[in-house]
Amino acid sequence: MIDYHIHTARCGHAQGEMADYVERARELSLKEVGFADHLPLLFKQDPTLTMRIDQLGEYIQAAESLKKEFPDVEIKTGIEADYLPGFEDETARLLKSYDFDFVIGSVHFIDGWGFDDSRYIDGYKDWDIYSLYARYFGLVADAAKTGLFDIIGHLDLIKKYNFKPDADITPLVKGVLDIIKGAGVCVEINTAGLRKPVGEMYPGTDILRLCFESDIPITFGSDAHKPEEVGKDFDLARSAAKEAGYDRLVVFNKRVPEYIMLDT
Repeated sequence: MIDYHIHTARCGHAQGEMADYVERARELSLKEVGFADHLPLLFKQDPTLTMRIDQLGEYIQAAESLKKEFPDVEIKTGIEADYLPGFEDETARLLKSYDFDFVIGSVHFIDGWGFDDSRYIDGYKDWDIYSLYARYFGLVADAAKTGLFDIIGHLDLIKKYNFKPDADITPLVKGVLDIIKGAGVCVEINTAGLRKPVGEMYPGTDILRLCFESDIPITFGSDAHKPEEVGKDFDLARSAAKEAGYDRLVVFNKRVPEYIMLDT
């Protein structure tokens, strides 16, 4: 089993040493782990959300050092980068400056509003929820189109605080999945949603089934911000993947994808 979404204390909202996360992975007999801390934001500085640009080099060096310290665990160096409309070129230049194994593309902001940040939860009052979902999935589709990312992170993150529209969102989802498939990007099963108000994985089981029907590859991520969250609820993720029809996962080496069997 693999965990391709692990953060570090550099982002300002995670805890523990990087070695502690790897130790936890070893305890769980995970085959492979990938650090994916937050790429610095390009439209503002907030030390509670991301590392600073001058910390990127040390982040990568720290991951490289861990490979020597833990030769029995396959450690990959990834990054989670926000899709920020208007900053595509700057994001591309920053990503190309480092030799990442994979890049997770995520949407955390809608027109500058950090919709998944509890400090700004009142912003939901300003939206018709179906319109909000349409806007969000439109941004996810735009993110996939850029070619900047290998993995789409927490595909339906917009449901985090359990604000859900009454209308069926299937047409919205199918539209974004068509774009993701065409872009050759994979989707993660992210178990962090089980630890949030919505109480569901990202994506939910219905959307995961649509991912399989669209022949979109998957990978696994705990979105760990504490060592004890590494591999959290992966038994449920495995079951959900199998029920949707999946029997393999994607892993990356220097941004080149490969498949491994789900039960590896």
